[in-house]
Amino acid sequence: MPELPDIVVYAERLEAYLRGEPLERIELRSPFLLRSVDPPIAAAAGRRVRSVRRLGKRLALGLDDELFLVIHLMIAGRLRWRTTGRTLGGRMVLAAFGFPRGTLYLTEAGSTRRATLHLVRSEAALAAFARGGLEVLHAPLEAFADRLRSENHTLKRSLTDPRLFSGIGNAYSDEILHRARLSPLALSARLGEADVARLFDATRQVLLEWTDRLRREVGDGFPEEVTAFRPEMAVHGRYRLPCPVCGAPVQRIRYATNETDYCPRCQTGDRLLADRAMSRLLKEDWPRSLDELGE
Repeated sequence: MPELPDIVVYAERLEAYLRGEPLERIELRSPFLLRSVDPPIAAAAGRRVRSVRRLGKRLALGLDDELFLVIHLMIAGRLRWRTTGRTLGGRMVLAAFGFPRGTLYLTEAGSTRRATLHLVRSEAALAAFARGGLEVLHAPLEAFADRLRSENHTLKRSLTDPRLFSGIGNAYSDEILHRARLSPLALSARLGEADVARLFDATRQVLLEWTDRLRREVGDGFPEEVTAFRPEMAVHGRYRLPCPVCGAPVQRIRYATNETDYCPRCQTGDRLLADRAMSRLLKEDWPRSLDELGE
């Protein structure tokens, strides 16, 4: 799922490409994408783009007359830009937004349709999409600590809860926790002051570093390779590969359709965290430490 760094770069490039441009046509190719009825989607045609902003993991295109197109890409949704004269086809295309310079396509891989599109009128209606998560890059340590301790969850769950923190998902939470040298299963209410401060610094560093990296990669173009699995990451998507800090094999916890990747040496004192599926299957044979894993 595109997270804060990806959405920020999307918003910046859309702003550069579309600000002041009229939305000439809207073509919906999936009946599941549009989740609003009033105002009708046809009301957006002919309006100029006045702003592009991020709302958590959503993108909001502000149009004339205080209309807003709100896009949530969910897990597999992506945006593609094709200049005039170039088109994009296939079953992955859910919608096409035509502008004088080109067409913005909303695509989604796979057969499950989770991406959403809303058209709303007024800032008040747009505010309803805000989940209330803290914008860590614009908040002081004290606000971060208060929000973290407002509910007692594992650090992984706290960081990815959009009601607590804005724009952080599965991938960057793994990277943040590795940078902070904290277990993903540590409880937020039990964290000491030094740990909270380290987590705060790691969160800001990881989000800023990756946003800057993605900006440099895209340059004056448009993001085409938006993915949660990148070789430069420390632990996310790197199961069994060596940790770039200590060399220990990265481990994972799998649950439902998600997984948490971590370094046992850097984050859990060489202890392997129980995987809900494999640890139940192996029972007493489940290794408890890096030493047992090696054996």
